[in-house]
Amino acid sequence: MRMIKHTVKSALKISANISPEFCAKAHYYIKFKKKLNLTNPTNFNEKIQWLKFNELNNDIYTRCADKYKVREYISSKGCGEILNELYGVYDSPQDIDYAALPERFALKCNHGAGYNIICSDKSSLDVDKTNRQLSKWLSEDFSSHFIEPQYRKIERKILCEKFIENERGGFPDDYKFYCFNGKPYAVMVCVGREKGTPKFYYFDMNWNPLPFEDTVKLINKYDLPEMPDGFVKMKQYAMKLASDFKFVRADFYLLNGEVIFGELTFTPSAGLDVSLQEADVILGGQLRL
Repeated sequence: MRMIKHTVKSALKISANISPEFCAKAHYYIKFKKKLNLTNPTNFNEKIQWLKFNELNNDIYTRCADKYKVREYISSKGCGEILNELYGVYDSPQDIDYAALPERFALKCNHGAGYNIICSDKSSLDVDKTNRQLSKWLSEDFSSHFIEPQYRKIERKILCEKFIENERGGFPDDYKFYCFNGKPYAVMVCVGREKGTPKFYYFDMNWNPLPFEDTVKLINKYDLPEMPDGFVKMKQYAMKLASDFKFVRADFYLLNGEVIFGELTFTPSAGLDVSLQEADVILGGQLRL
């Protein structure tokens, strides 16, 4: 079975550059056990797939998917104050002067998702292992994994940013605003990540819980998180940053009332999120193509 899965994965990766639409349809069928409807998409995952072939090749998406160049875009929208402090930008791991970096920092590649190394103690960092990992990531065409064209033309870089943590010494809560046709509609709140058991809640823009699967289950077990003091500010930033897009998810951290920009995401879970269920229909209804 493992060999079969590996063979399928390899075949899809090869086909990504030859026939990206076939590859996207194959990934969708494997995930959902049904055909992808690109002619008349209705749910959220289908519409994200549609955007891949009809919107995301435009230069503005490449610019804003690039974790380095998006900083220029954020500043151009009058939101430069929410950018995390940048220590350095590098073409290769060999360019990084680790001795000049602070004791704690975050390294990330700019051309995909999940390319992050969080260093909370430089004295215990294995530099050789870190550089090998960064080199591996730089060699990867992230866009071909699940057909996400906004990443294809990004000039690959390594970023080093300020390490951020909350007052408990853990990751700050993050807030992901689902914005449709220039307006924020819902926010997904992730709490408890530092404990290794994150919980995801969905709220509307008045902080009313939405009837999505995760939220409904959590309401029955836990108290809902209260609206944070910085919620209105984050909502305003999300509206500014969403104005140019049919859909974007604007991600922020909130640290002691201070808003810190995370990223702009155009294809959450690559349009293959099997966990959405009811949310797939509700969010899909918000996105006008």
